[in-house]
Amino acid sequence: MNFIIRLLITAISAFLLSKILSGVHFESFGTTIIFAIVLGILNMFVKPILSILSLPITILTLGLFSFVINALIILLSAYLIGNMQVDGFWWALLFSILLSLVTSAFSTVFESND
Repeated sequence: MNFIIRLLITAISAFLLSKILSGVHFESFGTTIIFAIVLGILNMFVKPILSILSLPITILTLGLFSFVINALIILLSAYLIGNMQVDGFWWALLFSILLSLVTSAFSTVFESND
């Protein structure tokens, strides 16, 4: 059940951010749910591999390179879904940072109510 709630929080956050950011577009809210599922799968399988491979540069940048990894995961999600469009790397980077912040804020609010 917790996974479904996190999935919905991610989908709602992504949908709201796509309405604010002009460089991120979803075809429908259903696409954002598919995006949240694909993002969860990629974060589970691909992100750990990228994190291990980029560990030296992540250490050199004091962890800031992890934002680049998140942006690459967003771009890969958009490529796999097809009904989502990101207008470039910088939009993906901004979207990933804001998505992390908004999702964390929503998660904190909903977890404090339990």
